[in-house]
Amino acid sequence: MTEMKSTSAEAKAEARSHVISIWEVKQERLASMHRKVSEPPRLLSSAAGKSSCCIFRVPRSFVDINGKCYQPQVVSIGPYHRGEPQLRMIEEHKWRYLGSLLNRMKSKNIGLEDFLKAVEPLESKARECYAESVNLDTDEFVELMVLDGLFVVELFRKVADLVKFETDDPIVTMTWILPFFYRDFLRIENQIPYFVLECLFDISRMPEEQSGPTLATLALQFFNHATRRPDDEMAKHHNLRGRHLLDLVRTSLTQSDQIQSIRTHTPTHVIHSISKLRLAGIKLNPVKSESFLVIKFRHGVIDMPTITIDDFMTSFLLNCVAYEQCHSSCSKHITTYATLLDYLINTTKDVEYLCDHNIIENNLGTDAEVARFINNMGKDVAFDIDMCYLSRLFNDVHEYYRNSWHVQWASFKYTYFDTPWSFISALAALILLLLTVAQTYFTIYSAV
Repeated sequence: MTEMKSTSAEAKAEARSHVISIWEVKQERLASMHRKVSEPPRLLSSAAGKSSCCIFRVPRSFVDINGKCYQPQVVSIGPYHRGEPQLRMIEEHKWRYLGSLLNRMKSKNIGLEDFLKAVEPLESKARECYAESVNLDTDEFVELMVLDGLFVVELFRKVADLVKFETDDPIVTMTWILPFFYRDFLRIENQIPYFVLECLFDISRMPEEQSGPTLATLALQFFNHATRRPDDEMAKHHNLRGRHLLDLVRTSLTQSDQIQSIRTHTPTHVIHSISKLRLAGIKLNPVKSESFLVIKFRHGVIDMPTITIDDFMTSFLLNCVAYEQCHSSCSKHITTYATLLDYLINTTKDVEYLCDHNIIENNLGTDAEVARFINNMGKDVAFDIDMCYLSRLFNDVHEYYRNSWHVQWASFKYTYFDTPWSFISALAALILLLLTVAQTYFTIYSAV
């Protein structure tokens, strides 16, 4: 009897141990999750996928590789870097430039309120240009567009000598400032929409400017101080429009009539490094062109325009590549060019060859620094070689390279005739061989 009671107690205890407890969801947790579902993304907004979105934060992987090349150093344009401590010095001069322009506008009976009212209808369209939600109300956002936009436009006019710089203006008298402006105005994170600049430019034009240069002409002339392109090339782009200043300058290079956009229907082959191409007899030849993107291959020679690698060009190329990687609707010309350089250059010897043949003008530093920059520029970059504008060139070079006759003949010349000393050594060896043969012949002949 005692044993039965014990068994019954154990059964009850086991039953209690298998009781299933029901977990209840806290209402606070539910409310928090529903709130997150209803909130739109902010760091990468819903507008980021639209073709109208054109101003992006640079991917972190690019920043890790190339450092601060994407961030403004002295001047903030647009909302992404607004208010950063290291940019406050020029922020004060924006208001000075605005005051100077408003004084000039008095003769047209145009005041600050007119600029604000002109930009306010563009607010929604301008916000959609940013991949990241801008945490500013309407008044703050419109003020930012007007202040930064008029500063850019006014500076373009002053550099073009349409408006005189004030006496002892530090922006022009301190020679280090303008070169930083050339770079900061062309950083992908440091932009405002081009249509906002056009709106402000049109309103602020004086009567004598109506037949003068367009905004595109003034902008390209401004950056020409860094790119050093001929003025007659700039004149071709007086009606050019871009999504912002970076896109404007990039487009002025990609819209050359000489750029061949022929795409092949067969898989495209990568191009070898300069060291290997030289062994196959392929040479690189400097040519003059309106754009460094105009590259051609014919009869074993790659024609490449000279490009100056300096602080401005490195910043410009990196920001163009980042822009093309982020914007799905724009062409990938700069990315293709950067990839070509990455293919061609593996060592400092490759850079040395390009410098010796006037294809690269090295104003950056050592050949090793140029090689490192070019190789880093191609890292973590998505690139469709079959759809690039140089796909035909890649395939033509590959076909020439794999021709065994070219390779063997070029290897022979490279080995024995690349330098005067190698030629003299080969000639001496040939003469010695001929003398040995002659001596052997006469020895045998005299014996007979």
